[in-house]
This record gives sequence, C-alpha cells and structure tokens, in this order.
Amino acid sequence: MPSRVLGAILLLIGLAADYPAEAKGTRSPPGTLLDSQPLPNAPAGAAAYRVLYRSTGMRGEPIAVSGAIIVPAGPIPPGGRKIVAWAHPTTGVVDKCAPSLARVLYRSIQGLNDMLERGYIVAATDYPGLGTPGVHPYLVGVSEGRAVLDSVRAARKLVGSGGAANAFAVWGHSQGGHAALFTGLLARSYAPDLSLVGVAAAAPATELATLMMADLDTSGGKNLTAMTLWSWSQVYGAPMTKVVTPDAVPVINQLANDCIETIFDVLERRGPSKALDRSFLTVDNLAQREPRRSLLARNTPGPLPPRIPIFLAQGSIDDLVLPRVTLDYRAKLCRAGSRVEFDLVPGVGHLSIAKDAAPAALDWIADRFAGEPAPSNCGAD
Repeated sequence: MPSRVLGAILLLIGLAADYPAEAKGTRSPPGTLLDSQPLPNAPAGAAAYRVLYRSTGMRGEPIAVSGAIIVPAGPIPPGGRKIVAWAHPTTGVVDKCAPSLARVLYRSIQGLNDMLERGYIVAATDYPGLGTPGVHPYLVGVSEGRAVLDSVRAARKLVGSGGAANAFAVWGHSQGGHAALFTGLLARSYAPDLSLVGVAAAAPATELATLMMADLDTSGGKNLTAMTLWSWSQVYGAPMTKVVTPDAVPVINQLANDCIETIFDVLERRGPSKALDRSFLTVDNLAQREPRRSLLARNTPGPLPPRIPIFLAQGSIDDLVLPRVTLDYRAKLCRAGSRVEFDLVPGVGHLSIAKDAAPAALDWIADRFAGEPAPSNCGAD
C-alpha cells in the first residue's frame, strides 16, 4: 500500500472520533481546532503537527479541513508570534493528495526554514477534500480562501492564548497563489478577528478562462483543465461529459486519482496527458458555455481591496501560468489603487518560481509585519 494512502487512512482513523460530530454540529466556530497529532522529522528546533480544524463548506455548512502547523522554538515575543499561511500549489483533487500526508511536506513549503528562523508560525492548509472525505473543490476561490483563513485561526488555538498574534500574511504558489488572492478578498468579511498584513503570490492562477484555453498545448495545461473539469463536475454538478469526448473521460479519471508530490510525479503524468490532445474538448472555448462561463468568472480573482499590499512573482518562461496573464492582473491591481511589488524573474519556469522568489517574498512579508510602508512598482515597465 503506498505510504501516502496508508497515511491518509491512519489520519482519518486517528481523528474519526471528532470528524462526524463536527460535520453534523454547528456549535464550534470556524477555525476551531478539532484535533492535532505530532508530525515526525520536523525542522530542527521546531515542532510540527497534523491538524484537523473546522471550516465552512461551499453551501455554508460546517466541514473539517486538515493541514499542518509548524511552530518555531524559542521565547514567544511580546504580542505573540506572527503567522504565515502557506497556500500550496496543485497536489491533486482527491483526499489522499493532502500535502500534510506527503513525505516531502517540509520541502514543499517554500521558504519554510527562513520563516521559522524569523520566528513565524507556519499554517499550511490542505484545503477541503484533501486529507478529509469529499471531493476537493479545485480552483474554487471561496473554498480555498476560507480554508486558509481558518488555518490561521487553528494555529492560534494550537499554541494557546498569547502564543500567536492575530497578524498574519499569506504566501502561495500557483493554485496557492489563487488561494492567497481569495484570502485577501475574503479576509475582512469572513475573518474580521484576524489582521492580514499582506498577500504574496508566485505565478497565481488568475484569469482562469484564458489560462485553461491558452495552456491546452502543454502537458501541465491539459492536467489543469482536466482536474478542473473533474472537480467541478462533482462540486458544481457541471458534467464534464458535456464538454469532453467519451475517449477522454477514463484518462481524466486516471489523472484525477493521481497525486503530484515531486517533479517525478509531474513527469509521470506526461504519459496520460499525451492522450489528451486539444481535441479532447468538444467545445472551442469553455468560457462560451454555461455553466462554465459563470463558474470561471466566479473563480477568477478580482482586484484586492487597496488597503492590502501585494507581492507578485512571475517566471519569465512560465508556460503554464503565462507571464502576460499575471501582468494583466498586476495592471488591474494597480488601476484599483493597490500597492503592488512585482518581481519578474528571468529564465524561471512554473515549477521553480516559488523557490526562487521565496527570499524576496519573505523579506517583503517581514517589512509588512514591521509596519514599513508597502513598496510599489506600478507604472514601471
């Protein structure tokens, strides 16, 4: 039995006593810590926990979400430790694909050691449906954003009164960049008890309709589109059989049930992806057909409130999240009055941008925690 599957089974058995009551009950507020288990092999001087916490489902119902919380050693500063919420990139769309179950968990959180050395608590949600029963609402902004915000609340509960401040930043890559932006959009209305100091996103998925159709000539793009169609067919009741060929359905099902943990998993998915050429769709443009047109628009992040500063990183040779799409989103933010620090990294593609941008992103986050005025290169070429 693969270690990831065994880990998922053990997690669900270990926390089963809490999950059914939480799923049915409404008494505990979002962010309530339902249970926690120590995680092995934590970074030196830190303690790590796999957690289960309360969040809110797509219909407003109480749900349980899993994740990991990593706490640095050392004395707690006055006012408590600051928190960075890590929003992970695509790992899959089924429960066994939770990052908190992965053997590469710590390596997958870009900048983790730097964050711990700075004294930050790191809250890393799995998102709903990864590590817990149910389908993962892939690239569903409200679902991701709520899970991120509630992971910060859960981290504060884990360390106890006075252990953590209510100030936090969010840092995410790819799907996690999408989640980070929706965290910014939802923060004030969903979590007024928290103070979001800034949003940092590397190669975020923004204009979904453009990205999905532009990327269909690449393996990664086919994967993104396939997983979105598979997930949305279940969470939104939008059957993928309406827009894909019958021959493509078993291939999409196969891709949906495989996880992406390392670069080797990405390479292994190229085989099934080759079976999906551009003609696997029966429509010319997904955004021209309802309900997908409305769903793509609903899950495309708009400009954030200007009070929230933003750091955007983009690799210049990214062929999955295209540089022009991120540049267009940056322009929208700038027109809306946001303070945007944009970092275009030459010669870097999609898989490496979060690693390469992490030092700059974390320096930027440190300045936000320190209350420094947010920089902006809006208007620069």
